[in-house]
Amino acid sequence: MQVKLNVVVGAVALMLGGAAMAQDLVVKIGHVGPTSGGIAHLGKDNELGARMAIDELNAKGVTIGGKKAKFELLAEDDAGDPKQGTAAAQKLMDSKVNGVIGHLNSGTSIPASKVYSDAGVPQISPSATNPKFTRNGYKTAFRVVADDVHLGGTLGKYAVNQLKGKAIAVIDDRTAYGQGVADEFEKGVKASGGKVVGREFTNDKATDFSSILTSLKGKKPDVIFFGGMDAVAGPMLRQMKQLGIEAKFMGGDGICSGELPKLSGGTMGDGQVVCAEAGGVEGESKKSMDDFKARFKDKYKVEVQIYAPYVYDALNVMVAAMVKAGSAEPAKYLPVLAKTEGYKGVTGTISFDNKGDIKNGALTLYTYKGGAREQIAVVR
Repeated sequence: MQVKLNVVVGAVALMLGGAAMAQDLVVKIGHVGPTSGGIAHLGKDNELGARMAIDELNAKGVTIGGKKAKFELLAEDDAGDPKQGTAAAQKLMDSKVNGVIGHLNSGTSIPASKVYSDAGVPQISPSATNPKFTRNGYKTAFRVVADDVHLGGTLGKYAVNQLKGKAIAVIDDRTAYGQGVADEFEKGVKASGGKVVGREFTNDKATDFSSILTSLKGKKPDVIFFGGMDAVAGPMLRQMKQLGIEAKFMGGDGICSGELPKLSGGTMGDGQVVCAEAGGVEGESKKSMDDFKARFKDKYKVEVQIYAPYVYDALNVMVAAMVKAGSAEPAKYLPVLAKTEGYKGVTGTISFDNKGDIKNGALTLYTYKGGAREQIAVVR
């Protein structure tokens, strides 16, 4: 009886040992974005892009260093707030994630990048455009979109050369993103021989702009640029209409969402708004993006807002580096990630320069007609 028992125990131990040997390699990837607050619709869009990538990777059965990888998403909400952003970053470090996709805003991405750098964990932002994000010397910080120097400067030139703006006003929300993109826009205007007739500021929670708009109205602007997000731009457009300001309204990717017509309460005139999204596809790449958007809508029953495809690509680029390095350990795959060259994503080809910026980043210019976003052009 004792012999039989020993045989059974031995067999069970062998089975358990075999199960442990065959166990999946668990790879934890953090995602941080504002899933509460005024731009929660953008944060949720980002998180869905991450979940889609995770689901597809798990369905494919990816192998890293000879082990089948099981990917898990640890999602955190930073509410677009720098303090909450660093707290979320620390929480992910305490959870020993293998990498981080995020944050959405420059104002949260920049302070959080120090937390990730101190821990040696790679971070890829899908949407932080302030130049400072990759200029702090952190080897762990990457982004898959063009920065504000390119985006703001291009819009500034467009305001003067294409929109023929003679008197251009600038408003920003005093966030790292809003002020940064507005500064670069102003430089672009001046470099093109344009005239900035007024510079005002608000904040990213404001709803009343009557005093700054009244002040600018007296200067008769034909173009008003807003550095900020769509949740503030919408009410601003409504109040411009109420005050009889018929200027063109411009902004960066923060306002360039599918929600803007709704947030403006239907007050936007056809062609009144011109905005740019950091990123853009043309030619053969357009089919990949269209296919992604169709799969996204089929899976989640909602349209892509702005950044979900960039989150999806960022996560896949990170995992591709793990596969190539044969390890999900940050210290081992980080050097491989830094050398990413020619990765074909749904947002186009991704290669990183020595700062962690995307090489040859594209911009897409949009306007709105009939309450829908319409592409003008892709520029590099």
